[in-house]
Amino acid sequence: MWSGPRNLSTALMYAFAARGDCAVWDEPFYAAYLHATGIDHPMRDEVIAAGETDPARVAAACAGAMAQAKPLYYQKHMTLHMLPGFPRDFMRACVNVFLIRHPARVIASYAHKREGPTLDDIGFVQQAQLFDEVADWLGHAPLVVDSADIRAAPRATLATLCAALGIGFTDRMLRWPAGGHADDGVWAAHWYGAVHRSTGFAAEDDALPALTGAYARLAEQALPYYRRLREYAL
Repeated sequence: MWSGPRNLSTALMYAFAARGDCAVWDEPFYAAYLHATGIDHPMRDEVIAAGETDPARVAAACAGAMAQAKPLYYQKHMTLHMLPGFPRDFMRACVNVFLIRHPARVIASYAHKREGPTLDDIGFVQQAQLFDEVADWLGHAPLVVDSADIRAAPRATLATLCAALGIGFTDRMLRWPAGGHADDGVWAAHWYGAVHRSTGFAAEDDALPALTGAYARLAEQALPYYRRLREYAL
């Protein structure tokens, strides 16, 4: 599952984990991304210390033995973490799905946790590039799901997604225990407060957040990438 930050990505990981037949991995390339870029993120040192900084080892693990622990294996990837030069061959052994969200909602949420995000930080350009790469080798568009559709109709949207993946849907995907998941990344302490208080998918606010200044300009930059993938949403 490829998304940018603040995209409902953790809640969707919890939904798949709640199935009971699905192992999950939270942002496999995060430590490698921070190590390679030197970028300053909240809990940077802790993330690097807890993770694997060699992207080749991460990629091998994404297609490796961990996937055999349960019948299904959900990898929650951030598109911005997949830097040029990081191995991508593992993707061909996976079903790649793209989770999208309107940039105004992403930016409003992100800014509460880390001020001054750039276009690179929110992952829309990288998501479109990865989408095109997967579409090129598949010969058709990969699966796309919009977080707004999940929040508007969780059961129907997840049932449609599961059918497209060729797996059975279960109502267990609609609920999870409050307090987080054992496989959360160490960064959960900073980023996952709201989802840790949740026990299911909350309804989205009807109105988009009102952004001004640099944040409004950033949303306008990201909007074409969102709209293009939105055309393929389930």
